Amino acid sequence: MRTKKRKKQTSLNPIFTIVILTFIIMIVSLLFSLLGIEGHRSTIVNNSLESSMTTVKNIFSLDGLHFLFGSIVDSFTTFEPLAYLVLSLIGISIGSASGLFQKLFSPLKKLRLSVLTFALLLVSIISNIIGEYSFMLLIPLAGVMYQYASKNPMLGVMTAFLGTSIGYGTNIIFTYDDYALGMLTQLAATATVDEDYVFQLLSTSIIGPVSTFVLAFIGTIIITRFLAPKLPKKCHIDDEIVYNDSKMAARISGILFIILILVIGYMIVPGLPGSGALLDHSETEYVAQLFSTNAPFHNGIILFITIILVLCSFVYGILSGNLKSTEDCGLGLSKEFKNVGYLFVLLFFVSNMLAILNWTNLGSVITTRLVDFISTLQISGIPLILAVFFIIIIASILIPGNIEKWTLLSPIVIPLFMRANITPNFTQFLFKAADGIGKSISLFFVYFIIMVGFLQKYNAERKEEITLFGTLKILFPSILLFTIVWILIIIGWYLVGLPLGMNTMPTL
Repeated sequence: MRTKKRKKQTSLNPIFTIVILTFIIMIVSLLFSLLGIEGHRSTIVNNSLESSMTTVKNIFSLDGLHFLFGSIVDSFTTFEPLAYLVLSLIGISIGSASGLFQKLFSPLKKLRLSVLTFALLLVSIISNIIGEYSFMLLIPLAGVMYQYASKNPMLGVMTAFLGTSIGYGTNIIFTYDDYALGMLTQLAATATVDEDYVFQLLSTSIIGPVSTFVLAFIGTIIITRFLAPKLPKKCHIDDEIVYNDSKMAARISGILFIILILVIGYMIVPGLPGSGALLDHSETEYVAQLFSTNAPFHNGIILFITIILVLCSFVYGILSGNLKSTEDCGLGLSKEFKNVGYLFVLLFFVSNMLAILNWTNLGSVITTRLVDFISTLQISGIPLILAVFFIIIIASILIPGNIEKWTLLSPIVIPLFMRANITPNFTQFLFKAADGIGKSISLFFVYFIIMVGFLQKYNAERKEEITLFGTLKILFPSILLFTIVWILIIIGWYLVGLPLGMNTMPTL
């Protein structure tokens, strides 16, 4: 009993962990600023490489204190993941309250855990096509799905997180991130080595699908053998309500779903009468029209998914008799908000921690120092691939944002690899794979914190405390095995010399 008590006293609640990390960032910013630690940032201006200094800003300076006390509320209210979380929970709440999810997910009880895990991993990897929105949709949805499948929802939450983060490096087709990163890759290649190089979106059309299914298949073995045994087979479910089952309501709801998908699909198809309303017509590439920062489809994708869930759930709930009044409908929109108040408190502290980290430039300076180290490497081939792979993982822990990080890394990494006879396309694929691994172990990655918040939601009836480092300890063996799988895929593809995609090889 004494051992258990001592253990409970030494465990650190996630909120206090985030507060401590915030103070560490602030103190390190003070020390780095006093010591004059700087970084050389390489940027490409007018198709030529230029170097500039980037410094750490002291949060304890006058400007820093003005920022600190003047942005606490703004950092939280303008925190995008907060709005996306609310929208996602509204759609999932009414899906549960209407009985629609019970209808859809209860048959999954018949599936073995390995089959369900493979399906969730595959969907999680493919969902990266919509970017980081996939975390906000799949993490809460996986918990609900595992509940109705009589599996531990905490395992579902962890599986969705692992699939979405570690699977970020690949997909069965290209994504907007491939395009956005590819433009930076092309800029770095043409400015320093090959002015005729052109990035192709289909450059990973072979390695992408292959690695997607390899990760899903081997990931299923990793999760069922190494992660699942650490958790109970089932978890307490607060909601024991059995909803009415209606085939007629399911059919009509399904027809409505198809109609809504067709309407949205028509609005993202260019060139048809009245179509393309959700595209950014200032862009020339279709993938950019679809996913650019100004594209209505990109900015509203979580809203569209929520609208589809709400409408289909209302139809099913009303026709099946599960939603009998406007009160049922209104309360149903908040069903999954139960036990997530803690998550919103977490997000308040996380939003301010990340705001301080960004303001101090701490992550950027450390990353530029890593870039300087990369530029001094006198190695090539597999040693170069492995060294840069692990450096990118370290950089991703500090800067989870992929575009910002590749902006810092690509002007150095791309020429370095090209001079080592490795193509820019292979280098970018390597970056995305390592970036996903770094995200999965970063306490500065907001979706890691959100995952922990949902673990706490499903841990409400248990005595054990969920902590950030405790969660990382549970996940780390699985993440390590995923890392080995990624290294084997990348090194194996490089050694064999298989095409990455259309007219693209690993080597020049």
